[in-house]
Amino acid sequence: MTDAVALRRTDAVFFDVDFTLIYPGPAFQGVGYRRFCAAHGISVDEDRFDDAVREALADLEEAGHLYHDDIFIRYTRRIVEGMGGTGSDSELNACAREIYVAWAACHHFHLYDDVAEVLRTLSAGGVKIGLISNSHRSLDEFRAHFNLASVVAAVSSAEHGFMKPHPSIFHAALEQAGARADTSMMVGDSLAHDIAGARAVGMRPVLLHRAPGDPPAVDVPVIRTLAELPALL
Repeated sequence: MTDAVALRRTDAVFFDVDFTLIYPGPAFQGVGYRRFCAAHGISVDEDRFDDAVREALADLEEAGHLYHDDIFIRYTRRIVEGMGGTGSDSELNACAREIYVAWAACHHFHLYDDVAEVLRTLSAGGVKIGLISNSHRSLDEFRAHFNLASVVAAVSSAEHGFMKPHPSIFHAALEQAGARADTSMMVGDSLAHDIAGARAVGMRPVLLHRAPGDPPAVDVPVIRTLAELPALL
């Protein structure tokens, strides 16, 4: 980015958090799930983790708009079962709940390498930065843990009550930032949550596709890394 004038085309940029700004360490990969499960007497095959996540995600995207712990505990239990985990309801639910609770701890996660520099660039150009997350993680703790002082607005679905793509959570973030939808952008990795939700309230959506392979065919800008974002503003 060479000057701040181009940045003024967009007054605010809001980001999804998980898998957009941060990614999980070993605790939330196959090996970590195996360890969580072993503590509850449940045996799983860590090599089945990726397939289990893909299958569970289909249900998660149809969970509705109201946030409730049970939605994500059921999702986590489905992953455990998809990895071959069996046991009583109480054992499976206790294991899934422990994993769900641990997901909120920032020390289990890493910031993508492209995040800090891009946020500095946006902030230096006078662009407001916000977060909108379908999570129970404290976004105040998240900002402090990763030293993201440039973030001026942050709304989590657990605190707000509604999950993306419900318009309410986007409006709440816009209001907190003092921004207008028509001059704001939403960047995230989910078509169902981030892109659809942003479109519904009149924000400009940008799909971040970090995964290998071809991105989906969509009629919105698609970027592979946040380093590509300033050029879209």
